Amino acid sequence: MPSGGPDGAGLKIVEAKTIKKTDNSTSTVIDPNGPSITCDTSAVTTTDDITYSSRTTHGAKTDLKLDIQVPRSSGRKPLVVFITGGEWVMAERTGNLDQRTYIADQGYAVASVQYRTTTSGATYKDALADVKSAIRYLRANADTYGIDTDHVFVWGQSAGGYLAAMTGVTNGDKAYDVGDHLDQSSEVQGVVDEFGPANLSKIASDYDQAAQDSNYAAGNSAAQWVYGPGTNKSVKEYTSEVAAADPATHISSSTPPFLLLHGSADRLVSPSQTLNLFTALKDKGVDAKRVVLTGAGHGDLSISAGSGASPSTSSASDASSDGGAKPWSTKETMGYITDFLAGHID
Repeated sequence: MPSGGPDGAGLKIVEAKTIKKTDNSTSTVIDPNGPSITCDTSAVTTTDDITYSSRTTHGAKTDLKLDIQVPRSSGRKPLVVFITGGEWVMAERTGNLDQRTYIADQGYAVASVQYRTTTSGATYKDALADVKSAIRYLRANADTYGIDTDHVFVWGQSAGGYLAAMTGVTNGDKAYDVGDHLDQSSEVQGVVDEFGPANLSKIASDYDQAAQDSNYAAGNSAAQWVYGPGTNKSVKEYTSEVAAADPATHISSSTPPFLLLHGSADRLVSPSQTLNLFTALKDKGVDAKRVVLTGAGHGDLSISAGSGASPSTSSASDASSDGGAKPWSTKETMGYITDFLAGHID
């Protein structure tokens, strides 16, 4: 998950060799070996390369883009904003096309958004502001895309799962509403967090020493994500800055329902990350559910696609040797997401 030296590169990701078992007694545990999802792009209208905001970071301007898929059926559609992962250093919005198309096929407008990363000197605050800016943009242009503005959800994987969580727990916090369309709300009605980190000082707490050393290296991309470019600090200590970057510290009465999912064999983000956030949400009275995929790692390399679908590009170590369905792209796994979305539409 975190990688890079002070320049955003350098230190290579070290996957854990050992994973401490997590207590999943409060979670739903599944064995995701069923059939894969199939997708039909003919049922949706896709618009790519939409500039939703232009931001300047350390003197460099970035035109932030999003791609949106809208079902061709009549009526306004609930919106799902997808946030890709990328180790804090990249945010490739074109990934996970199969999974996004599958959600769109179920009747949702799905927008995949680019956000700033450590490569451009951005921190989590900048990226979070970008996600909220995209939400405001889409609400402001709801008539163009046929969006139901009363039902907006965020869904992310890995670093994107982290940003989805932060977006949800900062509902109503205007500190991160900067830029355009400030007359629009950035609040969301639900969060889907797939294998996202949370408390960065414990991101490798389930792992062997070599993996911990890599994740807590001074000046790596996780440290830059919190402290900014050029830092020589580490996220190992739970400083006030690391605490401010922890979704658990922002939970409030405005926090929407959460669905958290994690693979028991994730070697890049400790499985206890979503468990600890889930526990914090429940302790604060938030409607939350956590699903554990037995034997699943950190996303899918690819999936068995149906008509018109393209392979997922999310990072992972899960590809099955027989070319069958991958854990994060089975109908069962994706069904938890679609059931969560449907269950939180009035």
